[in-house]
Amino acid sequence: METRPIPKQIVPIFSGGGTRLPAHIGIIKALEEMDIHFSSLVGVSGGSIIASLYAKGMNVDALQKLALDTDFRQFTEFSLWRLLREGGLSSGDSFEQWMDDLLEGVTFEKLPAALSVLATDVNGGGPVLFSREHTPTLKVSRAVRYSMSIPLVFSFKEFNDQLLVDGAILSEDALFEDWQHDGTPSVCFRLKSNPRKQPLIKKRGFLLPQYVSMLIRTFMTALSREYVHAQYWHNTLVVNTGEISAVDFGMSAATKERLLQIGYDTTRLYLPEKLRNVMQLKRPVDDRESPAMSSHA
Repeated sequence: METRPIPKQIVPIFSGGGTRLPAHIGIIKALEEMDIHFSSLVGVSGGSIIASLYAKGMNVDALQKLALDTDFRQFTEFSLWRLLREGGLSSGDSFEQWMDDLLEGVTFEKLPAALSVLATDVNGGGPVLFSREHTPTLKVSRAVRYSMSIPLVFSFKEFNDQLLVDGAILSEDALFEDWQHDGTPSVCFRLKSNPRKQPLIKKRGFLLPQYVSMLIRTFMTALSREYVHAQYWHNTLVVNTGEISAVDFGMSAATKERLLQIGYDTTRLYLPEKLRNVMQLKRPVDDRESPAMSSHA
């Protein structure tokens, strides 16, 4: 039986993740080994971190080392007072500076690859797109900071008249554009978590920090478990990261390596068939009909 070929060029959409971003590195590693190329890429929330660094020219080995060596706790600087004033426990300033240093202050128009980053305007505007075409002179680190604004964790940020938070809180319709304007298929690599019950530490006194932590974890897990619309199923590859949380800032090196392996294995195992289905759907209807189907027309 002849195996249908798969396309060798796609537009990958790295969606969600939070601190689970090593999974996206595993995805890229698999794509390279499968000889699947891309000159355009899209980043959403935690996926925008890896997408932007790869678009700048950082290779997989460097990305893996960065993920393993980085202590995500340096970006927390949590303050309940800031939560009340600015809508987030952390300002996100140290994270943005970290990204800007890694990206060497690059703007969208100076990136070697065409990168698109999505955030969400909670002031009624829906998805907000940052790219070479829409925001050429904007620093990429600023767009990533917008897209990474996990509600309650990072303070909201204003851009023009928009109030921007996590890019994962948006309609799927915003993800599946014809990003290269040439029909190149898009594939959304979407991270998914399972709920994990944490031991409840019973103590007297001020319980708000514990409550906020549980609320954030539950919200991010629920967000990643939203159903994929049937219209986009063939273009979506769900990467199940198990009980690893999107807001585990104290993640161990072993967990990071496990995430990278999960992203790699899922892509190698399931992407070929996904791409064959995408190409099958792109064929004209007459070409897709089997003789048996035609005989009953």
